[in-house]
Amino acid sequence: MEIYLDNSATTKCYECVRDIVGKVMCEDYGNPSSMHRKGVEAEQYIKEAKEIIAKAMKVQEKEIFFTSGGTESDNLALIGAARANHRAGRHLITSSIEHPAILNTMHYLEEEGFRVTYLPVDAEGKVKLSALQEALCEETILVSIMYVNNEMGAVQPIEEATRIIKGYNNKILFHVDAVQGFGKYRIYPKRIGVDMMSVSGHKIHGPKGIGALYINEKVKIHPIIFGGEQQKNIRSGTENVPGIAGLGRAVKEIYTDLDEKTAKMRALKNRFIEGIQKIDDVVIHGVTDETSAPHIISVGVAGIRSEVLLHTLEDKGIYVSSGSACASNHPAISGVLKGIGVKKEYLDATLRFSLSEFTTEEEIDYTLETLYNCVPMLRRYTRH
Repeated sequence: MEIYLDNSATTKCYECVRDIVGKVMCEDYGNPSSMHRKGVEAEQYIKEAKEIIAKAMKVQEKEIFFTSGGTESDNLALIGAARANHRAGRHLITSSIEHPAILNTMHYLEEEGFRVTYLPVDAEGKVKLSALQEALCEETILVSIMYVNNEMGAVQPIEEATRIIKGYNNKILFHVDAVQGFGKYRIYPKRIGVDMMSVSGHKIHGPKGIGALYINEKVKIHPIIFGGEQQKNIRSGTENVPGIAGLGRAVKEIYTDLDEKTAKMRALKNRFIEGIQKIDDVVIHGVTDETSAPHIISVGVAGIRSEVLLHTLEDKGIYVSSGSACASNHPAISGVLKGIGVKKEYLDATLRFSLSEFTTEEEIDYTLETLYNCVPMLRRYTRH
Protein backbone atom coordinates (compact mmCIF):
# COMPACT_ATOMS: atom_id res chain seq x y z
CA MET A 1 0.00 0.00 0.00
CA GLU A 2 1.36 3.41 -0.99
CA ILE A 3 -0.06 6.57 0.57
CA TYR A 4 1.25 9.87 -0.73
CA LEU A 5 0.76 12.78 1.68
CA ASP A 6 3.49 15.09 0.37
CA ASN A 7 1.46 17.01 -2.19
CA SER A 8 2.91 20.38 -1.20
CA ALA A 9 6.27 19.09 -2.45
CA THR A 10 4.91 17.78 -5.73
CA THR A 11 1.77 16.17 -7.11
CA LYS A 12 0.81 13.25 -9.30
CA CYS A 13 0.08 14.36 -12.88
CA TYR A 14 -3.46 14.26 -14.18
CA GLU A 15 -3.84 11.61 -16.88
CA CYS A 16 -4.98 14.30 -19.34
CA VAL A 17 -1.74 16.18 -18.62
CA ARG A 18 0.36 13.07 -19.20
CA ASP A 19 -1.42 12.45 -22.52
CA ILE A 20 -0.99 15.96 -23.91
CA VAL A 21 2.67 16.18 -22.83
CA GLY A 22 3.39 12.89 -24.62
CA LYS A 23 1.54 14.01 -27.74
CA VAL A 24 3.46 17.28 -27.96
CA MET A 25 6.79 15.53 -27.37
CA CYS A 26 6.27 12.81 -29.95
CA GLU A 27 3.87 14.25 -32.54
CA ASP A 28 3.57 18.05 -32.39
CA TYR A 29 7.23 18.60 -31.56
CA GLY A 30 7.95 21.68 -33.68
CA ASN A 31 9.86 24.71 -32.42
CA PRO A 32 7.35 27.53 -31.89
CA SER A 33 9.87 29.98 -33.37
CA SER A 34 9.85 28.12 -36.70
CA MET A 35 7.73 29.60 -39.50
CA HIS A 36 6.56 26.29 -40.99
CA ARG A 37 3.42 24.35 -40.06
CA LYS A 38 5.09 22.34 -37.29
CA GLY A 39 6.15 25.60 -35.64
CA VAL A 40 2.65 27.07 -35.99
CA GLU A 41 1.18 23.94 -34.37
CA ALA A 42 3.55 24.34 -31.42
CA GLU A 43 2.70 28.04 -31.14
CA GLN A 44 -0.97 27.10 -30.94
CA TYR A 45 -0.37 25.03 -27.79
CA ILE A 46 1.26 28.06 -26.16
CA LYS A 47 -1.65 30.28 -27.18
CA GLU A 48 -4.21 27.84 -25.77
CA ALA A 49 -2.37 27.52 -22.46
CA LYS A 50 -2.15 31.31 -22.14
CA GLU A 51 -5.89 31.57 -22.75
CA ILE A 52 -6.66 28.99 -20.03
CA ILE A 53 -4.33 30.54 -17.43
CA ALA A 54 -5.38 34.12 -18.21
CA LYS A 55 -9.02 33.11 -17.87
CA ALA A 56 -8.34 31.42 -14.51
CA MET A 57 -6.67 34.61 -13.24
CA LYS A 58 -8.99 37.05 -15.09
CA VAL A 59 -6.01 38.80 -16.70
CA GLN A 60 -4.87 39.42 -20.26
CA GLU A 61 -3.11 36.64 -22.19
CA LYS A 62 -0.23 38.99 -22.98
CA GLU A 63 0.42 39.29 -19.22
CA ILE A 64 1.26 35.57 -18.84
CA PHE A 65 4.91 34.50 -19.18
CA PHE A 66 6.16 30.92 -18.98
CA THR A 67 9.17 29.96 -16.88
CA SER A 68 10.85 26.77 -15.66
CA GLY A 69 8.81 26.80 -12.42
CA GLY A 70 7.96 28.73 -9.28
CA THR A 71 11.59 29.43 -8.40
CA GLU A 72 12.36 31.08 -11.72
CA SER A 73 9.08 33.01 -11.63
CA ASP A 74 10.03 34.38 -8.20
CA ASN A 75 13.56 35.21 -9.35
CA LEU A 76 12.34 36.99 -12.48
CA ALA A 77 9.75 39.00 -10.54
CA LEU A 78 12.13 40.12 -7.79
CA ILE A 79 15.40 40.60 -9.65
CA GLY A 80 13.77 41.85 -12.85
CA ALA A 81 11.57 44.41 -11.10
CA ALA A 82 14.24 45.54 -8.61
CA ARG A 83 16.76 46.22 -11.37
CA ALA A 84 14.24 47.92 -13.62
CA ASN A 85 12.98 50.26 -10.89
CA HIS A 86 16.10 50.91 -8.80
CA ARG A 87 16.19 54.60 -9.70
CA ALA A 88 12.92 55.06 -7.78
CA GLY A 89 14.42 53.46 -4.67
CA ARG A 90 16.40 50.51 -3.36
CA HIS A 91 14.20 49.24 -0.53
CA LEU A 92 12.41 45.87 -0.74
CA ILE A 93 10.04 44.18 1.73
CA THR A 94 9.17 40.52 2.23
CA SER A 95 8.11 38.25 5.08
CA SER A 96 10.36 36.15 7.28
CA ILE A 97 8.53 32.91 6.34
CA GLU A 98 8.82 33.03 2.56
CA HIS A 99 9.94 30.11 0.42
CA PRO A 100 13.73 29.95 -0.17
CA ALA A 101 13.06 31.03 -3.78
CA ILE A 102 12.11 34.42 -2.34
CA LEU A 103 14.42 34.64 0.69
CA ASN A 104 17.59 33.61 -1.16
CA THR A 105 16.76 35.96 -4.03
CA MET A 106 16.35 38.79 -1.52
CA HIS A 107 19.74 37.90 0.00
CA TYR A 108 21.23 38.12 -3.51
CA LEU A 109 19.63 41.53 -4.05
CA GLU A 110 21.11 42.70 -0.75
CA GLU A 111 24.52 41.87 -2.21
CA GLU A 112 23.56 44.03 -5.21
CA GLY A 113 23.03 46.98 -2.87
CA PHE A 114 19.32 46.77 -2.13
CA ARG A 115 18.01 47.05 1.44
CA VAL A 116 15.51 44.39 2.49
CA THR A 117 13.07 44.40 5.41
CA TYR A 118 11.91 40.95 6.59
CA LEU A 119 8.50 41.23 8.25
CA PRO A 120 7.71 39.16 11.36
CA VAL A 121 4.64 36.94 11.63
CA ASP A 122 2.20 36.25 14.46
CA ALA A 123 1.64 32.90 16.20
CA GLU A 124 -0.72 31.87 13.39
CA GLY A 125 2.01 32.41 10.80
CA LYS A 126 0.39 35.51 9.29
CA VAL A 127 2.38 38.61 8.38
CA LYS A 128 2.02 41.42 10.90
CA LEU A 129 0.35 44.18 8.90
CA SER A 130 1.41 46.80 11.44
CA ALA A 131 5.03 45.89 10.67
CA LEU A 132 4.33 46.24 6.94
CA GLN A 133 2.85 49.70 7.53
CA GLU A 134 5.91 50.74 9.55
CA ALA A 135 8.40 49.34 7.01
CA LEU A 136 7.10 51.29 4.02
CA CYS A 137 9.16 54.36 3.14
CA GLU A 138 9.94 56.64 0.21
CA GLU A 139 12.65 54.24 -0.97
CA THR A 140 10.33 51.20 -1.12
CA ILE A 141 9.84 49.87 -4.67
CA LEU A 142 8.71 46.26 -4.19
CA VAL A 143 6.90 44.07 -1.66
CA SER A 144 6.68 40.27 -1.94
CA ILE A 145 4.39 38.16 0.27
CA MET A 146 3.32 34.56 -0.35
CA TYR A 147 -0.35 33.60 -0.68
CA VAL A 148 -0.16 30.34 1.33
CA ASN A 149 2.79 29.32 3.48
CA ASN A 150 4.21 26.06 2.16
CA GLU A 151 5.09 24.57 5.55
CA MET A 152 2.05 25.22 7.73
CA GLY A 153 -0.69 26.41 5.37
CA ALA A 154 -1.20 29.90 6.78
CA VAL A 155 -3.14 32.03 4.28
CA GLN A 156 -1.67 35.51 4.20
CA PRO A 157 -3.80 38.70 4.36
CA ILE A 158 -3.01 39.69 0.78
CA GLU A 159 -5.94 42.04 0.17
CA GLU A 160 -5.28 43.93 3.41
CA ALA A 161 -1.59 44.13 2.51
CA THR A 162 -2.51 45.56 -0.90
CA ARG A 163 -4.57 48.31 0.70
CA ILE A 164 -1.68 49.26 2.96
CA ILE A 165 0.94 49.18 0.18
CA LYS A 166 -1.07 50.98 -2.50
CA GLY A 167 -2.51 53.36 0.08
CA TYR A 168 1.00 54.43 0.95
CA ASN A 169 2.26 54.67 -2.64
CA ASN A 170 0.41 53.27 -5.65
CA LYS A 171 3.69 52.90 -7.56
CA ILE A 172 5.13 50.29 -5.17
CA LEU A 173 5.01 46.91 -6.90
CA PHE A 174 3.37 43.99 -5.11
CA HIS A 175 4.46 40.43 -5.96
CA VAL A 176 2.72 37.32 -4.63
CA ASP A 177 4.20 33.83 -4.64
CA ALA A 178 0.98 31.88 -5.20
CA VAL A 179 2.64 28.49 -5.74
CA GLN A 180 0.76 26.85 -2.82
CA GLY A 181 -2.44 28.88 -3.24
CA PHE A 182 -3.10 28.67 -6.97
CA GLY A 183 -5.38 25.73 -7.71
CA LYS A 184 -6.76 25.79 -4.15
CA TYR A 185 -8.22 29.30 -4.31
CA ARG A 186 -9.56 31.50 -7.09
CA ILE A 187 -6.94 34.25 -7.17
CA TYR A 188 -7.56 37.28 -9.37
CA PRO A 189 -4.44 39.48 -9.17
CA LYS A 190 -5.90 42.53 -10.91
CA ARG A 191 -8.94 42.51 -8.64
CA ILE A 192 -6.82 42.41 -5.47
CA GLY A 193 -4.17 44.85 -6.72
CA VAL A 194 -1.30 42.37 -7.20
CA ASP A 195 1.20 43.37 -9.91
CA MET A 196 3.05 40.06 -10.34
CA MET A 197 2.13 36.51 -9.35
CA SER A 198 4.09 33.23 -9.52
CA VAL A 199 2.62 29.77 -10.11
CA SER A 200 4.13 26.31 -10.59
CA GLY A 201 2.95 23.34 -12.66
CA HIS A 202 3.95 20.44 -10.48
CA LYS A 203 2.00 21.70 -7.46
CA ILE A 204 -1.31 21.45 -9.37
CA HIS A 205 -0.98 18.00 -11.01
CA GLY A 206 0.95 19.41 -13.96
CA PRO A 207 4.50 18.63 -15.13
CA LYS A 208 7.69 19.55 -13.31
CA GLY A 209 9.93 22.14 -14.93
CA ILE A 210 7.17 24.54 -15.94
CA GLY A 211 5.72 27.60 -14.23
CA ALA A 212 4.15 30.92 -15.08
CA LEU A 213 4.49 34.50 -13.98
CA TYR A 214 1.69 37.02 -14.31
CA ILE A 215 3.15 40.48 -14.96
CA ASN A 216 0.75 43.40 -15.17
CA GLU A 217 1.33 45.14 -18.51
CA LYS A 218 2.20 48.39 -16.70
CA VAL A 219 5.06 46.81 -14.72
CA LYS A 220 8.58 47.73 -15.75
CA ILE A 221 10.77 44.63 -15.57
CA HIS A 222 14.17 43.55 -16.89
CA PRO A 223 14.87 40.02 -18.17
CA ILE A 224 17.29 37.81 -16.22
CA ILE A 225 17.73 35.26 -19.04
CA PHE A 226 19.03 36.44 -22.40
CA GLY A 227 18.83 34.76 -25.78
CA GLY A 228 16.50 34.67 -28.76
CA GLU A 229 14.05 37.26 -27.43
CA GLN A 230 11.14 34.84 -27.02
CA GLN A 231 8.15 35.95 -24.89
CA LYS A 232 8.61 39.65 -25.69
CA ASN A 233 12.25 39.37 -24.59
CA ILE A 234 11.10 39.00 -20.96
CA ARG A 235 12.09 35.32 -20.87
CA SER A 236 14.29 34.13 -23.73
CA GLY A 237 14.84 30.49 -24.63
CA THR A 238 12.89 28.02 -26.74
CA GLU A 239 9.56 27.57 -25.00
CA ASN A 240 8.96 24.29 -23.18
CA VAL A 241 5.93 23.47 -25.32
CA PRO A 242 5.15 20.05 -23.76
CA GLY A 243 5.35 21.60 -20.30
CA ILE A 244 3.30 24.65 -21.30
CA ALA A 245 0.59 22.45 -22.86
CA GLY A 246 0.59 20.31 -19.71
CA LEU A 247 0.37 23.35 -17.44
CA GLY A 248 -2.58 24.71 -19.40
CA ARG A 249 -4.39 21.38 -19.16
CA ALA A 250 -3.64 21.11 -15.41
CA VAL A 251 -5.03 24.60 -14.74
CA LYS A 252 -8.20 23.79 -16.67
CA GLU A 253 -8.63 20.49 -14.82
CA ILE A 254 -7.89 21.74 -11.29
CA TYR A 255 -10.34 24.65 -11.58
CA THR A 256 -13.13 22.32 -12.77
CA ASP A 257 -15.34 21.62 -9.71
CA LEU A 258 -12.79 23.43 -7.51
CA ASP A 259 -15.20 23.97 -4.61
CA GLU A 260 -16.00 20.26 -4.38
CA LYS A 261 -12.31 19.35 -4.48
CA THR A 262 -11.27 21.80 -1.77
CA ALA A 263 -14.27 20.84 0.40
CA LYS A 264 -13.20 17.20 0.18
CA MET A 265 -9.61 18.08 1.13
CA ARG A 266 -10.77 20.20 4.06
CA ALA A 267 -13.01 17.41 5.36
CA LEU A 268 -10.08 14.98 5.21
CA LYS A 269 -7.82 17.53 6.88
CA ASN A 270 -10.31 17.93 9.73
CA ARG A 271 -10.62 14.13 10.04
CA PHE A 272 -6.84 13.83 10.28
CA ILE A 273 -6.50 16.64 12.84
CA GLU A 274 -9.29 15.22 15.01
CA GLY A 275 -7.64 11.80 14.88
CA ILE A 276 -4.06 12.81 15.55
CA GLN A 277 -5.02 14.93 18.55
CA LYS A 278 -5.88 11.68 20.34
CA ILE A 279 -2.12 11.13 20.67
CA ASP A 280 -0.53 12.79 23.72
CA ASP A 281 1.94 15.67 23.28
CA VAL A 282 0.97 16.41 19.70
CA VAL A 283 0.49 19.99 18.49
CA ILE A 284 -0.92 21.35 15.22
CA HIS A 285 1.02 24.46 14.20
CA GLY A 286 -0.97 27.51 13.18
CA VAL A 287 -4.72 27.75 12.66
CA THR A 288 -6.76 24.79 11.47
CA ASP A 289 -10.12 26.44 10.76
CA GLU A 290 -11.61 27.56 7.43
CA THR A 291 -9.11 30.44 7.21
CA SER A 292 -6.21 28.00 6.73
CA ALA A 293 -5.30 26.27 3.47
CA PRO A 294 -7.38 23.12 2.85
CA HIS A 295 -4.45 20.80 2.12
CA ILE A 296 -1.56 21.45 4.57
CA ILE A 297 -1.21 20.17 8.16
CA SER A 298 1.93 20.84 10.20
CA VAL A 299 2.17 18.42 13.13
CA GLY A 300 4.64 18.47 16.01
CA VAL A 301 5.14 15.13 17.80
CA ALA A 302 7.15 15.70 20.97
CA GLY A 303 9.91 13.23 21.78
CA ILE A 304 10.52 11.94 18.23
CA ARG A 305 12.85 13.55 15.70
CA SER A 306 11.00 14.33 12.49
CA GLU A 307 13.47 12.36 10.38
CA VAL A 308 12.92 9.23 12.48
CA LEU A 309 9.12 9.46 12.27
CA LEU A 310 9.28 10.26 8.55
CA HIS A 311 11.26 7.09 7.78
CA THR A 312 9.10 4.98 10.10
CA LEU A 313 6.03 6.08 8.13
CA GLU A 314 7.90 5.48 4.89
CA ASP A 315 8.50 1.87 5.95
CA LYS A 316 4.71 1.54 6.20
CA GLY A 317 4.24 3.01 2.70
CA ILE A 318 3.28 6.52 3.87
CA TYR A 319 5.14 9.45 2.32
CA VAL A 320 5.28 12.79 4.14
CA SER A 321 7.72 15.69 4.50
CA SER A 322 9.76 17.04 7.39
CA GLY A 323 9.23 20.59 6.18
CA SER A 324 9.72 22.34 2.86
CA ALA A 325 10.90 19.64 0.48
CA CYS A 326 11.74 22.32 -2.07
CA ALA A 327 14.53 23.66 0.12
CA SER A 328 16.72 20.59 0.46
CA ASN A 329 16.67 16.91 1.29
CA HIS A 330 19.02 17.73 4.15
CA PRO A 331 16.82 18.38 7.20
CA ALA A 332 17.33 21.61 9.09
CA ILE A 333 15.42 23.54 11.72
CA SER A 334 12.57 25.35 10.00
CA GLY A 335 12.76 29.15 9.96
CA VAL A 336 8.97 29.17 9.65
CA LEU A 337 8.51 27.24 12.92
CA LYS A 338 11.00 29.51 14.66
CA GLY A 339 9.18 32.52 13.23
CA ILE A 340 5.85 31.55 14.79
CA GLY A 341 7.44 30.83 18.16
CA VAL A 342 7.11 27.03 18.24
CA LYS A 343 8.37 25.45 21.49
CA LYS A 344 11.86 23.96 21.38
CA GLU A 345 10.71 20.34 21.74
CA TYR A 346 8.72 20.59 18.49
CA LEU A 347 11.30 22.38 16.31
CA ASP A 348 13.01 19.17 15.22
CA ALA A 349 9.92 17.02 15.73
CA THR A 350 7.51 18.34 13.09
CA LEU A 351 6.12 16.69 9.96
CA ARG A 352 4.07 18.20 7.15
CA PHE A 353 1.15 16.17 5.83
CA SER A 354 -0.24 17.61 2.59
CA LEU A 355 -3.31 16.35 0.77
CA SER A 356 -4.64 16.44 -2.78
CA GLU A 357 -7.97 15.78 -4.48
CA PHE A 358 -6.82 12.16 -4.87
CA THR A 359 -6.42 11.59 -1.10
CA THR A 360 -9.03 9.22 0.38
CA GLU A 361 -10.63 8.61 3.78
CA GLU A 362 -9.10 5.15 3.83
CA GLU A 363 -5.62 6.63 3.41
CA ILE A 364 -6.17 9.11 6.24
CA ASP A 365 -7.48 6.38 8.54
CA TYR A 366 -4.58 4.04 7.73
CA THR A 367 -2.10 6.86 8.41
CA LEU A 368 -3.74 7.61 11.78
CA GLU A 369 -3.74 3.93 12.73
CA THR A 370 -0.06 3.72 11.84
CA LEU A 371 0.71 6.78 13.97
CA TYR A 372 -1.27 5.35 16.91
CA ASN A 373 0.97 2.27 16.76
CA CYS A 374 4.37 3.75 16.01
CA VAL A 375 4.44 6.99 18.06
CA PRO A 376 4.27 5.28 21.53
CA MET A 377 6.80 2.68 20.35
CA LEU A 378 9.25 5.32 19.07
CA ARG A 379 8.87 7.36 22.25
CA ARG A 380 9.73 4.34 24.38
CA TYR A 381 12.74 3.63 22.18
CA THR A 382 13.87 7.27 22.32
CA ARG A 383 13.69 7.35 26.13
CA HIS A 384 16.08 4.44 26.30
